[in-house]
Amino acid sequence: MLEVRRAVRDWVAAYAPNSDAGTAVAVALSGGADSLALTAAAVVEVGAVDALVVDHQLQAGSDVVAADAAAAALALGCRSARVLPVEVDGDGGLEAAARQARYAALDEARDGLPVLLGHTLDDQAETVLLGLARGSGGRSIHGMTEWAEPWGRPLLGVRRTVTRQLCADVAVPPHEDPHNASPEFTRVRLRTEVLPLLEDVLGGGVAAALARTAGQLREDGAVLDALAGELLHTASDGATLSIETLATAPAALRRRAVRAWLLAGGAKALTGKHLHAVDELITDWRGQGGVAVGGGGPGSRLVAAREHGRLTLRRERQARRR
Repeated sequence: MLEVRRAVRDWVAAYAPNSDAGTAVAVALSGGADSLALTAAAVVEVGAVDALVVDHQLQAGSDVVAADAAAAALALGCRSARVLPVEVDGDGGLEAAARQARYAALDEARDGLPVLLGHTLDDQAETVLLGLARGSGGRSIHGMTEWAEPWGRPLLGVRRTVTRQLCADVAVPPHEDPHNASPEFTRVRLRTEVLPLLEDVLGGGVAAALARTAGQLREDGAVLDALAGELLHTASDGATLSIETLATAPAALRRRAVRAWLLAGGAKALTGKHLHAVDELITDWRGQGGVAVGGGGPGSRLVAAREHGRLTLRRERQARRR
């Protein structure tokens, strides 16, 4: 209990807003061990806690599980507990669709409060491994952050075994989600097959090392982002970017600056392939045309192009298919 309480206390001291009415947070509660442990610690360390229980409605009896989790939250001392039923459409894969629906529901229901999530050190290690597999650069293995408004993750330094022990200590049995043991989900196989094998082969400490690496990369990334911001300011005239200024900058800063500019211009789901193609407009231009990036909207596309020594971003209407 003490380790989880200390983690929550440290997070609150660093990030939680404090008003005249005291500190209040919402907790995303699934009924599993991690979120139950987080809730139990939060009601001790925070002034007021509202539990938000998302019912994905993907399994028979999910409404009962959600109701039980809400009841457990109130028994632990939460100020309130709400069940949020959501519809998961499955677009982009079940995991991604469920995550999108969950975060949307939490954001709508949080009533301006920060939302604490029960991600642990083990979740962080899994996230880093998934990022490594994607191979899309350092940003993809930064892992999760302790605070990305409105989402707070106090338990990123706490092992999953600790949260399970806390639930046993306070006599609150966690719900065992069958999806967490289903090998059809990539993250489950990482958790049950890949990480245990790495721990065995490398002699232990792998999860902690991966989480530590993510933290170090986030620190490095913050410095690079700040420098890239300065480059972007220098190269920009408000709408376009100077090719000459960008071309003379180090590649790591140039690509970060271009990425930030594209996102600010409305680009969505940028990939390494997109950034490489746009970078070639700056450093390896052979008269090639513009590069389409996601985010144009219905009937149009967003295109980055090189024009008169400037990098431009415009929307182009797409011809209708017959």
